[in-house]
Amino acid sequence: MANHKSSVKRIRQEVKRRLHNRYYAKTMRNAVRKLRATTDKAEATAMYPSVQKMLDKLAKVNIIHKNKAANLKSKLAVYINKLG
Repeated sequence: MANHKSSVKRIRQEVKRRLHNRYYAKTMRNAVRKLRATTDKAEATAMYPSVQKMLDKLAKVNIIHKNKAANLKSKLAVYINKLG
C-alpha cells in the first residue's frame, strides 16, 4: 500500500487512465478488424476515413505509436485498393 496521499491519488488516476486507454485501443482494433472483413469496395471506402481519423487521434495522444498508426493506415489503403 502506498504511504503518501499523492501516490494513492496517482494510483487512482492510473487505473482510470488505463481503463480509458484500453477502451479506445480495443475500439480501434475492432474497427480495423471490421474494415478488413469487408469485401465490398464501396463500403470499405466509406469506412476508411472514420478508421483513419480514429488512428490519428489515438496516435496523437500516445495510446498507440504514430508509426503503428501510419502502418495500419497504409495497409488498410492497400487492402481497399486491391478490392475489386
